[in-house]
Amino acid sequence: MRSQLERFSGRRAFITGAGSGLGRALCYRLAARGWTIGVQDVREDTARETLAGVEQRGGTGRVFVFDVSRFEAFQQAAKEFLEAFGGVDLVVNNAGVAVAGLAEDVSQADWEWILGINLMGPIHGCRIFLPTLRAQGKGHVVNVASLAGLIAGPTMGPYNVTKFGVVGLSETLRAELVDSGVSVTVVCPSFFQTNIVNAMRSNDPTARSLGTQLVARSGVSAEDVADAVLDAVASDRLYVLPQWDARGLWLLKRLFPAGVPTIFAWGFRKARALQSS
Repeated sequence: MRSQLERFSGRRAFITGAGSGLGRALCYRLAARGWTIGVQDVREDTARETLAGVEQRGGTGRVFVFDVSRFEAFQQAAKEFLEAFGGVDLVVNNAGVAVAGLAEDVSQADWEWILGINLMGPIHGCRIFLPTLRAQGKGHVVNVASLAGLIAGPTMGPYNVTKFGVVGLSETLRAELVDSGVSVTVVCPSFFQTNIVNAMRSNDPTARSLGTQLVARSGVSAEDVADAVLDAVASDRLYVLPQWDARGLWLLKRLFPAGVPTIFAWGFRKARALQSS
């Protein structure tokens, strides 16, 4: 992985949602290889904690505090990063949130909140940085989606919609960037150890409880996923599904497209029956 990543001679990365979880793990892995990192988060305290860890591991960087759903703020941060470091080699659109509940019960405010961060955030990151990447003739974009961007389960409609959109965006760009020297990877993990469930907006206690349990039971860390992401970047792969369960469910859906929704519907019916009994 080290030798392959060295094709990015500038070793400059801009990573959103870098205050915790996968974003922080990616910062630390790259810092150990001497990269310069734009550490973005909506919280300044956690972003500065990440930057301190970057510097302790041999990297350098700068903190950028803004909401990725705000195009002008994202554009200004990118301008400052590019001017400070002379370009960018790796852009990671990682910032994400979760909303759970029946699709018709989720408030308009929550729909707009998650669409702004999970979908418009990566769209903004790609639109803003791609002109520079194309002009350089080299670079890589990583968009962090989810297994929920390939397989849609119940009570996670807003999250599913945004992650399907991120997968679609990534597949589109992979084709559009052919022969440009710029490439795209989309990350589709299932549950791993992260804080996203703790900050989830939900009026469905069952969804929150199940999500918390699945995260707690996962033996996969953010560092494990970060390693899988960097391996995929090094070998220029489009899809990253780090866990065996994600790969198995995706294979099942491709073989039997209607089968997985049918299984989810059966499980949802059973769960509701248990709730009401």
